[in-house]
Amino acid sequence: MTEPVRLSKLMAERGLCSRREADHYIERGWVLVDGQPVSVLGTKVSPDCVIRLAREAGQAQRQRVTVLLNKPIGFVSGQPEPGYEPAVSLIYGESRWREDRGPAFDRSWLRGLAPAGRLDIDSTGLLVLTQDGRIARQLIGENSEIEKEYLVRVTGQFDGSFRPDGLRLLNHGLSLDGKRLLPAKVSWQNEDQLRFVLREGKKRQIRRMCELVGLKVVALKRVRIGRVMLGHLPVGEWRLLGPNERF
Repeated sequence: MTEPVRLSKLMAERGLCSRREADHYIERGWVLVDGQPVSVLGTKVSPDCVIRLAREAGQAQRQRVTVLLNKPIGFVSGQPEPGYEPAVSLIYGESRWREDRGPAFDRSWLRGLAPAGRLDIDSTGLLVLTQDGRIARQLIGENSEIEKEYLVRVTGQFDGSFRPDGLRLLNHGLSLDGKRLLPAKVSWQNEDQLRFVLREGKKRQIRRMCELVGLKVVALKRVRIGRVMLGHLPVGEWRLLGPNERF
C-alpha cells in the first residue's frame, strides 16, 4: 500500500507550482483533490490522486512575471554581498529594454522576484528572475535538463597539440568536489573563445573546469537558457519573458 504524501509536496513534484505557492492556494481553498476542495495545510493525499487548480489559482499564476536580465559584471545574482548590489536592483522602469512591448512596469513585479539560477559576480549575460515557482523548478529543480550556453574567453596553454585532449576532458572526463560532471558540449568559437553548453550549474563550474586543463577564464557570458536567447538585450537592461516563450 502506498503511503500518503503531503499535498503541497506532490503539487510541486508534478510541476503545478512551488511548495510555497501550493500552501498559499490550499489555504484559500483553490486546490481540488479528486474533485473535492482542500483547505487544510499539511493535508496528506494518495500519490496517484487527481489534483486540479481552481480558476482563481490559474489567474494568480498568470499574473506572475518572469524577467530576463543581461546582468553586468559587479552584480550578484541572489543575496547581496558587502559592497555589491543584487541583480534585482536593476529591475525598474528606466532600465527596461525599449524594444520590450509587454505591459507597463508595475512595482508589484518586484514582490517575490528571485533568480532562477546563479551567474557569478564577474560574469555577464542572461539571468532569469521569476515570481513563478513552476519556472524556477523547471530551471533549477533537482531533475532539470535545461541547457545553458556560454561564450567563454580564455588564456593559457590549452592550444596546439594539447587542444584535442583538452577538449575531450572538457566535454567528458572532469570531476569537481569528488563528483564526476555530467557530459558537456564544448567547442572552439575562435582562437581564444570557447562555447560551453551545460546541463548543470555547480558554483564557478566553467572557471574551475578550465583551470583543470590549464586555461584561465578572462570573460564569461551566458547567451542561452533552454530555448530562450539573450539576443540583442543590452547589458544592464531587462525584458519580460513573452507569453509564447518557453524554456
